Amino acid sequence: MSKPVSADSSFPVDFAWGVAAAAFQIEGAANADGKGLSVWDMMCRQSGRVYEGHTGDVACDHYHRYREDVAIMRGIGVKAYRLSVSWPRVIPGGTGAVNEAGLAFYDRLVDELLTAGIQPWVTLFHWDFPYELYCRGGWLNRDSAEWFADYTRVVVDRLSDRVGHWMTLNEPQCFAGLGHYHGVQAPGDRLGLAEVLRIGHHALLAHGRSVQVIRTQAKTTPVIGWAPVGTPVLPEDPSKPADVAAARQAMFAMGPHDPAKPRGEDGFFWANSWWSDPVVLGHYPEDGWASFGSAVPELRADDLATISQPLDFYGVNIYRGLMARAGADGMPESVRPGPGFPRTALKWPVTPEALYWGPKFFQERYKLPVVITENGLSGADWVALDGHVHDAHRIDFLKRYLRALRRAMADGVDVRGYFHWSILDNFEWADGYKERFGLIHVDYATLKRTPKDSALWYREVIASNGKNLALD
Repeated sequence: MSKPVSADSSFPVDFAWGVAAAAFQIEGAANADGKGLSVWDMMCRQSGRVYEGHTGDVACDHYHRYREDVAIMRGIGVKAYRLSVSWPRVIPGGTGAVNEAGLAFYDRLVDELLTAGIQPWVTLFHWDFPYELYCRGGWLNRDSAEWFADYTRVVVDRLSDRVGHWMTLNEPQCFAGLGHYHGVQAPGDRLGLAEVLRIGHHALLAHGRSVQVIRTQAKTTPVIGWAPVGTPVLPEDPSKPADVAAARQAMFAMGPHDPAKPRGEDGFFWANSWWSDPVVLGHYPEDGWASFGSAVPELRADDLATISQPLDFYGVNIYRGLMARAGADGMPESVRPGPGFPRTALKWPVTPEALYWGPKFFQERYKLPVVITENGLSGADWVALDGHVHDAHRIDFLKRYLRALRRAMADGVDVRGYFHWSILDNFEWADGYKERFGLIHVDYATLKRTPKDSALWYREVIASNGKNLALD
């Protein structure tokens, strides 16, 4: 366990200062060297589904420029890089024949990272589900858990002699809820509640089977987690125990499912407990099970035992938080941001305390070390006349959030690492290239990389191991 830090001291010496990206968002080379199609390739070719018809065909061309990108990471001084492997690049049909050229790319990337002194943290699934398996029912098909286990076996067999840190799924809430219920992300389906709950259950089975494969097959001792969305709930007044208790309760409550609500207003897919309780505690939350009624997924005898494989850390992507207070009856009461509340370019509220209360409440409930697997913001960034990218808003954002994270650690929360999303501006899913989350600006016409002021600032955070966060 990492030792607690004081609120004004540096982070633990072994803290994983990192950056993150995902295969489909940066690699490009959509049809190169035998790669198969994914559901995102499919969605990009459907009119009106992605902002201004953007595609991931080229993205940042990381597939061909990975050496340059690793050199940029080394220049920033990052200790770890969270990357994802493209399932259809490795197994074009999703199952069956392995694409040696695809595996060789990840061989080269891992070796380049290690040579640069950067630890690879590999995510096995970051949304690019193989198109051919989608045509066989996709996540609706219970066999998807075994498809994913077989894919895991191929990647682990190839990379685990050099890769020690693994994550199974990224944000199942998004690819299940946004992809199959709301229909705004790939594959763009609008299925019923029962079907989407089945998809979620199969994805959790896939997670469990993947963990089993990693544990039994890894050539070096693995460190395993996953990376769900984290939706922290913050107390309106942290000095009031009743508000803290209300926030904690609201953060893990399912709430009633209201089928009369428009899909865009039904937020049940963001419930932390529905996804994480089965994975860590071995059961679905009772309030969710009761709320969903006959739509709940079929549970076979060993399903929950398979899903709840032991994990080494609780990875979580945290960008923003909600707020609650204790109502007159003591029950949680939602508090909405007032007019003029600070928001990012994507209109997400700026809530630094999400990195205090989120890790605190997750660790209280799940008793696992925490890794912040994504955090960052979209900004209105461009190259200025002086040739630099001046993103003071991102520096201010990160300073506030990282100070909150350090306070959580000072209060005893065991946080092992922080991964900024993202290293490069990239293909931001249905928003195409409209949103810029990167520490590095990418000119999509020329693919020129320009470090933003925030990259230089983050370099100093890493070099000082967080001590400079105390400076104004």
